[in-house]
Amino acid sequence: MEKRILVVEDELQIAKILKLELEYEGYEVVVANNGKFGLEVALNGKIDLILLDIMLPEMNGIEVLRRVRKENEMMPIILLTARNMTMDKVTGLDLGANDYITKPFEMEELLARVRSCLRQSSFISNSSNIEESIMTVKDLTINNDTREVTRGDSGITLTPKEFDLLVYLVSHKNKIVTRENIIKDVWDYDYEGDTNVIDVYIWHLRKKIDEGFESNAIIQTVRGVGYIVKES
Repeated sequence: MEKRILVVEDELQIAKILKLELEYEGYEVVVANNGKFGLEVALNGKIDLILLDIMLPEMNGIEVLRRVRKENEMMPIILLTARNMTMDKVTGLDLGANDYITKPFEMEELLARVRSCLRQSSFISNSSNIEESIMTVKDLTINNDTREVTRGDSGITLTPKEFDLLVYLVSHKNKIVTRENIIKDVWDYDYEGDTNVIDVYIWHLRKKIDEGFESNAIIQTVRGVGYIVKES
């Protein structure tokens, strides 16, 4: 069955190009030219992935993202952002966006990110792909069946991509993983030297699971190489 993608973009020329390119790739495409209509379609239109511009009339993309996440934690969402919108990127990722791409973008890169998000979504929905229901490291516990994370007696709320990243790091505990490894295995597209999406996610993940536990941090940096989760 072909995947159904919602493009929420008010620049008509960009929306038209995205629709044509995505349909050429075999996707069914629905276009919304304002945030309010985009939210309505996202919640009621049997959508498999959303391409969401941030600067939208009637309701901005951040608010659309916030409301979609209240109803659907697993919907793959890629933000379309401007170069100077760093805080919006951070806010979007913190609210649960799976990825972002900066305008102007290369169409092949966007298509690769779409394919990646859809593959990851299929992987997550198939619980048989998860070998361990419960994963632990130090006083951190991950429940893959319920997607719940606790440290000590405290529950930790993670976005879908933060959860995937944490599971990946813990499943490779005591081994160094590079940014290239993470891009390939968690985002599943070719590494781009100028991307900082991994750094942003690691920062957010550390803030949530390691803040207050600096002497017993879960995620450690191996300078110039990557990251490691150590059991002790």
